[in-house]
Amino acid sequence: MHLGALFIASHVLTSGSVRETARRFQLSPSTVSTAIHNLETELAMTLTERASGELATLIASGRVLEGLEPIMAAIGELGQWAGHDGAGIDEAWASRIPVKIVTMERFLEVADQGSINRAARRLRLGQPQLSLQLANLEKFLSHRLFERQAQGSVLTEEGRRAYQIFMAISQAWNDLKSSADERYRRTARSLRIGSIIPTGSESWVARCLGSLVSEWNVRRNNNAISLVSMTADDLREALKSGRIDVAILDSVFGLESFRHRELLQTDMVVIAPPDSTETSVADLVASHAICMPSPRTGLGHAAMAFSYERAPNRRLRSQDITAADSLPVIVDLVANHGYVSFLGRVSAMPIADKVRIVDLDEHLPMSYHVAFNHRKAAADACTVIIEVAARITSETVARTIRPTDAGARETAA
Repeated sequence: MHLGALFIASHVLTSGSVRETARRFQLSPSTVSTAIHNLETELAMTLTERASGELATLIASGRVLEGLEPIMAAIGELGQWAGHDGAGIDEAWASRIPVKIVTMERFLEVADQGSINRAARRLRLGQPQLSLQLANLEKFLSHRLFERQAQGSVLTEEGRRAYQIFMAISQAWNDLKSSADERYRRTARSLRIGSIIPTGSESWVARCLGSLVSEWNVRRNNNAISLVSMTADDLREALKSGRIDVAILDSVFGLESFRHRELLQTDMVVIAPPDSTETSVADLVASHAICMPSPRTGLGHAAMAFSYERAPNRRLRSQDITAADSLPVIVDLVANHGYVSFLGRVSAMPIADKVRIVDLDEHLPMSYHVAFNHRKAAADACTVIIEVAARITSETVARTIRPTDAGARETAA
């Protein structure tokens, strides 16, 4: 990180505005955004988020601002020493300080060793490279920092002042970074599991994840469990980007490079309003508005194709077919607003008191899967998930689904 970037990021966190900071320092918004992004990356934490087009600072930003206070004070002292104080610190100058923290720490190492050669060996740098960095630092500050003597390098009076300022910055930054390193270690140890959004707390997905956490902790595994529910599209992207380690979803399309195991098999059914009277799927599809999982999911794709095939003359079908990636919303539309939808039987059975379940006129099989990355903990969690899913589903719908054995086939691209 450059000192200038830290100065910019501090003002963003204080003002809560990228554009206001950019105007204040006469910088482009992209430069300001990059500064705050780099700080978030260095500290391994999110400090801001976009809400309705506006920047919102998160609670964690307050603690970071406190940690940056010694650095801001040191930048003010640096500006005063360099002749950029005036009535107050020259903010335009401070926001453009090109000095990196790593360069300051190398200066401190040379001062502590009393020799550029010894410091270069400890830092595993070339002596010419280190000498050039020190020369550029002296040029920026317009002060000579070392007297080069036969015995080594000795700090000048200006160098001793720079030492005090840079030491304050280094200590404050290392305090912030040590907290970030601990957060990173905790994150690295945790096992992040993502699932499709369950229909409710009674669904097999929710019960499966609850049992997983309970059994995982009883076994005293070293990796803590972290759970998140999201849409099928988001699950795929999160697994590819490494934000999650395991994904429970209804299709492994596009995840050929990941290991995956079949979790359970079921068949597709129609869920209809509890007071509906139509006896055939074709009549239900023709008479009711439809809300179904997104066609980007395995279930949604199959349901969309089935509905079009069974009701080719369906009135206004293009206007009243709604895709939704939220199963709780779909269930509410069916139970309370007269819609029909399609679900796997294993997902429909736990909500049989809220909706009417209608069998298709032909068996349409579908399956759920767990996809996971290379971590051993991820593979271990998948084994537990499969065992739990088999137990839960066999208890509730033993006659309608066939859970895959815990030793199901495993594939890897």
